[in-house]
Amino acid sequence: MSNAIRRATGLLVIEVRNSNPNGDPDRESDPRTRSHDGRGIITGVSFKRKLRDLVINKEGEVWAQLGKGLEAAKYDVLERRDIRKEVTEMLKKNDGFEQFKKRFWDGRVFGNTFLEEGGGDTIRTGVVQFALGLSVAPVRIERLTMTKMAPAQGGGDGEEGPSRGMAPLGYRVVEHGVYCLPFFINPTAAMKTECGVGDIKLLLELIRYAYPHTRSAIRPFVEVRHAWYAEHKEPLGSFSEFGFVETMTPKKKSDPMEPSTSWDDYNIPTKSAATVFKDKTENFCDLCEELPNWCR
Repeated sequence: MSNAIRRATGLLVIEVRNSNPNGDPDRESDPRTRSHDGRGIITGVSFKRKLRDLVINKEGEVWAQLGKGLEAAKYDVLERRDIRKEVTEMLKKNDGFEQFKKRFWDGRVFGNTFLEEGGGDTIRTGVVQFALGLSVAPVRIERLTMTKMAPAQGGGDGEEGPSRGMAPLGYRVVEHGVYCLPFFINPTAAMKTECGVGDIKLLLELIRYAYPHTRSAIRPFVEVRHAWYAEHKEPLGSFSEFGFVETMTPKKKSDPMEPSTSWDDYNIPTKSAATVFKDKTENFCDLCEELPNWCR
């Protein structure tokens, strides 16, 4: 496996059925939407959280398979609530920042804001950036009140409380949507974070498992249907990233400003759609089906 990280551009095509792919805390956890056109949103932060959860779960099946041969201590996750004090103490040591870079996989790959109050040795940005994901068409949101036999709240002073639990409008889901979330790999940032090619290999392997292995009651049916990935032939870039994303983005067959009801409502680009880039890319593939040659 080559030791050089390659500049690359990718596009995740994500299908959502009766699920909330990314709740908005400013709207009582409604699925995120753009106010001016009703298109759904999945933030890069939301998607990276799924990847982090898979890496931090060292007892899980995904790590058991993908983590073979990796030193678990070098694949810890920084972005979690229980570690701030420990990291603060680590950074007070003479070699603290070197320990930091060796330990935290997500710090090396995504960068971090944890150290904003620190000294000069900080990681501001990472090698991999996930952009804002938008649905191709506007999305329709279904809201329902959820009920259960057990009371949602207990009574005071030993009272039993209500006989029936209710969560008014507690179920808020997108009926159907196809979202496109671009991502970018920039090897220039690797020199500061000390991100290695093995870190990127793990990232690419994790993408297809991000949703199936982090399902929840409100997010039962979300899947990365395609994860298009293309490496530039030149370190400074060999093709337009805007053009690549536009080419591989699905198009609605009719009524583009109406919500979709199924995957069949779209014209979905296949691998052949990128032939215009064939002389400008290397290792063009769908990460849901295969990995770049150097990963093997």
